[in-house]
Amino acid sequence: MAATETGYLLRECTVVDPLADAPLTGAAVWIEGERIREVSADPDTVARARAAGCVELDLAGSYLTPGLINMHTHFSLSLPGALGERVGRMGPHDLALYMADGARRTLHSGVTSVRCVGEKDHADFALRTAVDSGFVPGPRIFTAGRAVTCTGGHGHGSSGALECDGDTEFRRGVRSQVKAGADLIKVMISGGISGRHEAIDTRQVTTDELAAVITTAHEWGRKVTAHAGPWPVITEAVELGLDCVEHGYELTWELAGLMADRGCAYVPTLVVTRCKEFFDELGVPEWMQQRSLGAGERHMQSYEWALDAGVDVLLGSDMPPFWRFEGTSAAVRELEHMAAGGLGAREALRSATIGPARWLGVDDDLGSVTPGKYADLLVLDEDPLAGTAAFRSLSLVLKGGEVVRDDRARSSAAKRSVP
Repeated sequence: MAATETGYLLRECTVVDPLADAPLTGAAVWIEGERIREVSADPDTVARARAAGCVELDLAGSYLTPGLINMHTHFSLSLPGALGERVGRMGPHDLALYMADGARRTLHSGVTSVRCVGEKDHADFALRTAVDSGFVPGPRIFTAGRAVTCTGGHGHGSSGALECDGDTEFRRGVRSQVKAGADLIKVMISGGISGRHEAIDTRQVTTDELAAVITTAHEWGRKVTAHAGPWPVITEAVELGLDCVEHGYELTWELAGLMADRGCAYVPTLVVTRCKEFFDELGVPEWMQQRSLGAGERHMQSYEWALDAGVDVLLGSDMPPFWRFEGTSAAVRELEHMAAGGLGAREALRSATIGPARWLGVDDDLGSVTPGKYADLLVLDEDPLAGTAAFRSLSLVLKGGEVVRDDRARSSAAKRSVP
């Protein structure tokens, strides 16, 4: 349902906002164009919106939240295995269409913004332009372009990573991504679970290379996030000014405290060490499954230390956000793991909305149900503060004031068709 000239009035809902002390019951949200005009439980808001000719949507007591922001996404992901090999064989046109389909499915799953952290052939920039232009339905895209890695480093077998050696080449690698239009920089500083010739704790950058990446990116006003496993190289990166850690399979209590002190965020991607069903579906080989699932206990310990230290943790699935997994989407399953691991439902909501928006520097536009911000909104049948599993009850998605998914309308149509 395209955005209307007169806007929308979402009424009879409970607004659950990450910036509010308590939910707002009996609320009305007036959307004008792409943005939220008013959020209120005052009947006058309804009266004014009706006078303006808004299209009304009666939410019948449902819960309304900001759209989710997934901070670790790869639309061109190709893991070892049958499906990954198929993606790897795609030409540029096939890949663009494949990524566009993933973007559409991601938006429909309730993820209204993503941070891409390594995509093939700079196809992400074309996808971002297509989404922004309205040619392709999808979430708002913030992207790192190609990740920078050492020769033979993590991700080197994919055009989603750029091989560099020495501080001069790593500087050039950063600048090439900025030139292409990158919003942030991704660097691979260790091995991971998907590289057969490496281990999770294999260090892959020198001190000079690390410093070159972080300094150059900051000089160009870009934050840096790092694919990272072991604590020694992560500690060094944080001391050099790293802005975010991805995965962090092997943090320590001391490192978690350092991250909190330095304001380095953490995207744990807990689901990637708890996803046998996903691996089996993709045909991922046994060696990778063992490495991934075997890291799960240590991974969760790292996450718990980060929470205890006060590190800012943010939602990121690594798996395609929309992927149907254990009865829900990968993004929601990740959020459930985060909540169950000690974060709780209220903070889980923050980690998926206002927290990512602040890291991206777009919290004036995204991350909360606030007048003036984009109307990127979700409607749930269940209370997300009672449990993160409420996101499984998603029934309505809006992006920029446009209804992009409405299960309520389909349900009503199905009921009317029954004789």
